[in-house]
Amino acid sequence: MRLDIERVRRAFGRAASGYEAVAVLQHEVETLLLERLEILATPPAQLLSEARARGIEPPFKASPQCILDVGCGTGRAAAALRKRYPKADVLALDMALPMLQLARRRAGWWKPFRTLCADARALPVADQSVDLIYSNLCLQWIEDLPGVFNEFRRVLRPGGWLLFTSFGPDTLSELRQSWAAADEGAHVNVFLDMHDVGDAMLAAGFRDPMLDVERYTLTYRDARQLMRELKAIGAGNAATERPRGLTGKSRLQRMLARYEGFRTAEGLLPASYEVIFAQAQAPESSQPRRDGDGEIASVSVAALRAQLRRRPQ
Repeated sequence: MRLDIERVRRAFGRAASGYEAVAVLQHEVETLLLERLEILATPPAQLLSEARARGIEPPFKASPQCILDVGCGTGRAAAALRKRYPKADVLALDMALPMLQLARRRAGWWKPFRTLCADARALPVADQSVDLIYSNLCLQWIEDLPGVFNEFRRVLRPGGWLLFTSFGPDTLSELRQSWAAADEGAHVNVFLDMHDVGDAMLAAGFRDPMLDVERYTLTYRDARQLMRELKAIGAGNAATERPRGLTGKSRLQRMLARYEGFRTAEGLLPASYEVIFAQAQAPESSQPRRDGDGEIASVSVAALRAQLRRRPQ
């Protein structure tokens, strides 16, 4: 599926003012991604020995000097990163200017982080100048993953870390199936599989990518409430082949009737989300790109969180 990036930019711009109130899932995933960053920064002994056995050096021997938050939205994660690494230069990047305007207010007059209005496919950042790229639920809005990963590799210092989340193909499966029963149009975005994401990372030359999936289910009174929430966070249909014009009443009713088949015993309608968690290390500049047939590790996010909870305070 090809995406209308300009439509994505406008949708998130319009959603900026009310985004914080409805982005419940995005905030939850952000928290978990920041937890994984803490494990990367000071890994438990077992994970540390396993990493060294695989030839991976411990990350962040010193605190990162430059951090890039790609798709920063209203700046929550950028502020958390700046608090965690007070000496780091944190760059918060988003292509929706209204989102960045809210992020700037969060940054405050003392400017704990800087903002950049730009496209992730063409980062206005110098080569090998970033120690950590952090990106939460942004990359599913970019169809050219190979191009994005090549840009990430360009700006990361050798040994720097890429840490991100993205939606997987089971996201909004109920809504997709319901629209399929109504017509043949593309009403719900198509998201890439975890293995496709890992292959793209390997092809760009990233070292030892580790990927895992977490699944979430949100519930709603009716399907209209779900669609209103998707619009409120800017996550509408951005496919270039999406149906144009108003949706006919009969098609909408067929979709709503099909969605009713998913209603739970508690009387609510579910909306499923598949979230891919991924991390990898930037290679040396001389490392060639690959053909995507390397090794991809899968490590449970739940296991990583358990390791974090067991560490002494």
